[in-house]
Amino acid sequence: MEKYAIYVPRLVTRRENFAPGHRACIGCGEALAVRLACKALGQNIIIANATGCMEIVSSPLPNTTWRVPWIHTLFENTAAVASGIEAGLKVLARKGRILDLDTKVVAIAGDGGTSDIGLQAISGAFERGHNFVYICFDNEAYMNTGIQRSSATPYGAFTTTSPPGKKSIGQVTWKKDMPAIAVAHNIPYVATACHSYPFDLMAKVDKAMATHGPAYVHILSVCPTGWRSPVDLTIKMGRLAVETGVFPLYEVEYGKYRLSVDLPKLRPVTDYLKLQGRFRHLSEDLMNEIQQRTNTEYAKLKEKVG
Repeated sequence: MEKYAIYVPRLVTRRENFAPGHRACIGCGEALAVRLACKALGQNIIIANATGCMEIVSSPLPNTTWRVPWIHTLFENTAAVASGIEAGLKVLARKGRILDLDTKVVAIAGDGGTSDIGLQAISGAFERGHNFVYICFDNEAYMNTGIQRSSATPYGAFTTTSPPGKKSIGQVTWKKDMPAIAVAHNIPYVATACHSYPFDLMAKVDKAMATHGPAYVHILSVCPTGWRSPVDLTIKMGRLAVETGVFPLYEVEYGKYRLSVDLPKLRPVTDYLKLQGRFRHLSEDLMNEIQQRTNTEYAKLKEKVG
């Protein structure tokens, strides 16, 4: 049996700050994740949004899905823009132009804009200690521009720039551990989440909002288009990612680790991989290699909790 240590958010609003009517793909897990996150973020925020799927589907002129202040930024500078907004709010407060600093700055981006192109700006913002929340919506490739591989693409996965063939297995590197990189900056709060565990996701975003200083939330977001998975299995895919240990749910508060879902026994990774067309070319030996790596990494995480 799974042991849950999931906090429930203080309040789940019916208001949709990420409004319906956007142009995301059928079964898009990222759109669901953004919707849930926005419920926890509230309205007293300013969002800096990197180029990516959510920017494209949510802001086709003259329409917008956003019911909160929202700024589109480039792939590489989301954290830098968020840092500037946060610093600007401090200046306005100091000059008496605004009454308080209750407005929270939120940066959002995909895995490419986070673990690849935007990593330098993120590292600088964390090191400077800006009071903002950074949320990565991780669909494990550059889905918006044609399903190209990113450093968050899993080992062995097919993408248009890591195709399998006679001498290739697909993606040849292991997924970059972006939450661990955030933890290494000694920031107050880091967490992983998934839209398939909605209350856990909202609670973690809520805790990130309440954190003074940088907070980082990394959200796995199922992409049926890029993953080549059935559109009606988006929730199941997210749960399988957690239950197999491929994407554990945990949080790190001031360096202390806590598992959100404690799994005494992991499900086989094949339960997860075989539902996705991007892994259909993998041999049994490669799947065993992924299983061994998953077991090792999950054991390392359990040691940090213990």
